[in-house]
Amino acid sequence: MIGLHKPLNVSATLTMLLIAAWCALTTACSSGQVVVEPNLPVNGIDISSHNGKIDFEAVRADSIDFVIIKATEGSTFKDPAFHTNHTNALKAGLKVGAYHFFRFETNGQQQALNLIKAVRGRHLDLPIIIDIEEWGNPEPCPTPEIMGRLREMISYLESQGYPVMIYTNRDGYERFVENQLERVPLWLCSFDNPPLPSNNDRVTLWQYSHRGSVNGIEGDVDRNAFMGQRHEYIEWLNSLSFPPQYYD
Repeated sequence: MIGLHKPLNVSATLTMLLIAAWCALTTACSSGQVVVEPNLPVNGIDISSHNGKIDFEAVRADSIDFVIIKATEGSTFKDPAFHTNHTNALKAGLKVGAYHFFRFETNGQQQALNLIKAVRGRHLDLPIIIDIEEWGNPEPCPTPEIMGRLREMISYLESQGYPVMIYTNRDGYERFVENQLERVPLWLCSFDNPPLPSNNDRVTLWQYSHRGSVNGIEGDVDRNAFMGQRHEYIEWLNSLSFPPQYYD
């Protein structure tokens, strides 16, 4: 009833609101939620067999321009959904890329061969992407040894005519990329906006959320954006060259 409410304690209320806001922001960052949605015109997703069956027509209709599909891991593993996802994504009119999860302890050339066997004869629009991160890899593993195997993989892929890109997160950028692989295009996972404040033009693709939502996919999906305007995206794609496509 009007007139029967207790007087509002402004100081206590403000403190509670600040605490709630801080908790929400902390939860968003730790869970991979988008903190600030990027205002960028070219959008994409990355997927693997863990995303289940995908309706790529619905994905394309949801303003998604490109999809990066897991192909391989280490020297032997091939993602069981790669060929199906690749075929259906192309049919839907999406630009397509393939990524490889890099194993710290495995010979670089053997990893390159595993990836090449998976993508051979399949049309690609984006560079071959090497995903290098500490999560899912054995530690301790000396950084110089990892870098030696990584450079071996990059060199072999390039010798076969494939353009190469590196994917990593902020920790991986500082450990594996910064001041070491400056010539290699970067796809960065970062929940900051912009992803690298001091060197923003270093990032070509930005993964800004692990908890995105896209029509045609059940559950969470990684969301990405191209760090530039649409005409720059088209120019970038047109600048890439690949080896002649052939089949076994």
